[in-house]
Amino acid sequence: MTRVKGGIMAQKRRKNVLERAKGYRGIRSKKERYAHEALMRAGRYAFAHRRDKKTDFRQLWIVRLNAAVRANGHASYSTFIAKLKKNGFQLDRKVLAQFASEHPEIFSRIAKKIV
Repeated sequence: MTRVKGGIMAQKRRKNVLERAKGYRGIRSKKERYAHEALMRAGRYAFAHRRDKKTDFRQLWIVRLNAAVRANGHASYSTFIAKLKKNGFQLDRKVLAQFASEHPEIFSRIAKKIV
């Protein structure tokens, strides 16, 4: 078989790595080896932080709900959620938090129905 040199593909690969590392500080955006290491680390963090983002938003919704629930005369968030489930409401925390922050009159009507 004839010999195939990989120069063109290697250049494409290096160019792709350096393009993706554009904007990184120092040598991490200039040298292919360091750029590749930085991209691998960034990919690991991106994967983990996509999971963390879901937790962070759920915590934010709970904090917003707790404030709105107490403002509407209920004792606490946990008792409100327990009563909500007992009465058969199918709204999740995200929707309830949106109502509490963007449409407080709707949320207050929901809170009054829960006794």
